[in-house]
Amino acid sequence: MQQEKLLLIPGPTPVHPRIINSLSLPTVSHVSPILVKELKESLANLKKIVFCERGESFIIAGSGTLAMEMALLNTVERGESLLVLSQGYFGERMAQIAQSFDLNFDIIESPWGNAVRPDELEKKLSERKYATVVSTHVDTATGACAPVREYAEILKIQKSLFIIDGVCATGGIEERMDDWGVDVILTAAQKCFGTPPGLAILVFSEKAMDKRRGMKAIPAYYSDLLNWLPIMKDPSKYFSTPCVNEIRAFWESTKIVLEEGMEKRFLRHALIAQAIRAALEKLGFSFFTQKPYLADTLSVINYPEGVEDISFRKGLNENGVVVAGGLRELAGKVFRMGHMGNLSVSQVYFALEAVEKTLHSMGYKFELGSGLKAASAILEEKNK
Repeated sequence: MQQEKLLLIPGPTPVHPRIINSLSLPTVSHVSPILVKELKESLANLKKIVFCERGESFIIAGSGTLAMEMALLNTVERGESLLVLSQGYFGERMAQIAQSFDLNFDIIESPWGNAVRPDELEKKLSERKYATVVSTHVDTATGACAPVREYAEILKIQKSLFIIDGVCATGGIEERMDDWGVDVILTAAQKCFGTPPGLAILVFSEKAMDKRRGMKAIPAYYSDLLNWLPIMKDPSKYFSTPCVNEIRAFWESTKIVLEEGMEKRFLRHALIAQAIRAALEKLGFSFFTQKPYLADTLSVINYPEGVEDISFRKGLNENGVVVAGGLRELAGKVFRMGHMGNLSVSQVYFALEAVEKTLHSMGYKFELGSGLKAASAILEEKNK
């Protein structure tokens, strides 16, 4: 058997044994009472996770990119204007999707490692009216966590719909749709939910659903939420065959999230991020993302002098841990470490021990055990 590695890339994330067990169950009919129950409960649980009492949730075979496309096509009509707040790679992708469908859009781009400032949003809104504003919450290329709550406060006085791309945040970083006035959260299964890839996930507010109902037509069929809404209301109906086992696994993942409790889950993500960063700093690493925008779900990490990217990641893999390289201009300069989902403290210690082993084998000079000690001081403090 192939040796299992601890997957600490920005997604997919480690899969909990309960979720693996769900995936291994026999495939049932997509209109069976079992799947009807589990899909309905998944949809209800999803709304609890993003603090949405009203509105509609959707779980559809696809990916985060499909969810991005669906969010735009179901809220922006041709002739209307869209504003994209881009923290990096996936803000750029949102703009590319808009361009593909010939939607009118403007984009505010922050330098990589930063986020769009709220005052930049205010200035742009004073210049032009936008039907929809969309922001990536956490960009997986840059590690930047945008101040989406501050954006939402600004947009409360506007009539614009507000979409959050929560692919690398939902279920790990606070997102409160009703309280903040967020109209759409889109996400995917393989990040903070800890389920294998395969699902496009969206929650629409009542305001956003009213907008879709008021649109005459959209340039989509599979991506049209009005085709999916009857199935989300009654999963015994048929529109397109869902990925049955993936939905069953996602149902289990939502139960794990809610059993932990949202406040405890947010705190755990923040604490683990703090511990991992303390350990890596002790070992001589630094962070690409500017401090105010560090995300609790992943880190983009600069190498210290004398540590080469390919050699380090190869050695780390041999020691049982998989991390990701940098994208575009960051390739070879950084590695990206995910620390989200159902990651345990013991897995954190295992990963940091693997980092120290790898550095030692490369001849890098540091005090053995110093990284683990720095992380332990933070994680053990929590348990006092």
